[in-house]
Amino acid sequence: MSSVNQAVYVPGTNIYKFLTDASGNLPITGAPADTNWRRWSMLHDGGDYRMYFFKSHTSNKLYQFGWDGSSYKHGHNSIPELEITGIPDDADTGSFSMLYGEEHYRLYFRQLGNPTQLYQFLWKPGTTTYAPGPTLKITGFPDDTDWSRWSMLNDGDDYRIYAFKLGSNSEFYQGAWNGSAYEYGHKSYKVLTLEGTPSNSNLASMAMLHDGSKYRFYMQAL
Repeated sequence: MSSVNQAVYVPGTNIYKFLTDASGNLPITGAPADTNWRRWSMLHDGGDYRMYFFKSHTSNKLYQFGWDGSSYKHGHNSIPELEITGIPDDADTGSFSMLYGEEHYRLYFRQLGNPTQLYQFLWKPGTTTYAPGPTLKITGFPDDTDWSRWSMLNDGDDYRIYAFKLGSNSEFYQGAWNGSAYEYGHKSYKVLTLEGTPSNSNLASMAMLHDGSKYRFYMQAL
């Protein structure tokens, strides 16, 4: 059985602390055999916690999971498979992030070789499709930002973006939308720290969300 380890933000600090109770590890169930575990993201839409994985060997097909009270279950209260359309040739589909805001489910790819540009896709209600939206900029992040490990969320007030510091498994950078770009340190602690990371955590990727009350951080369990 696959699962994710969960940390939560400690208010008033720059620390995310992994939970040690039963909510510290959350199962993933019902995943199709061709789920690509390396490419994943999460969001909270105001009602449901959701998780997404690419279908193996594709760059435009996503499997969707929903929290059923005891696990992230494939297809629970969800469209089981989604399609991304209009992906630019230079989009880096090796990783992605998702969030929910202003009544839109939003998906993001970075531009290959250019850490300052995000391609955005919006879910079209009543369909199984994500279609292209406005392209967004990223600015000010340090040169040692590890853009292979990144995530985004909407906390109700601000859209935020995060990425690990290159070579570190405990420090990651934060920025927020300033009206024209995702700016490093805007309305943010610039550097955040993980504490109590379980030894079975897969450090190669991350996912984050805000559920209306708490900032939450996730790593898959090995």
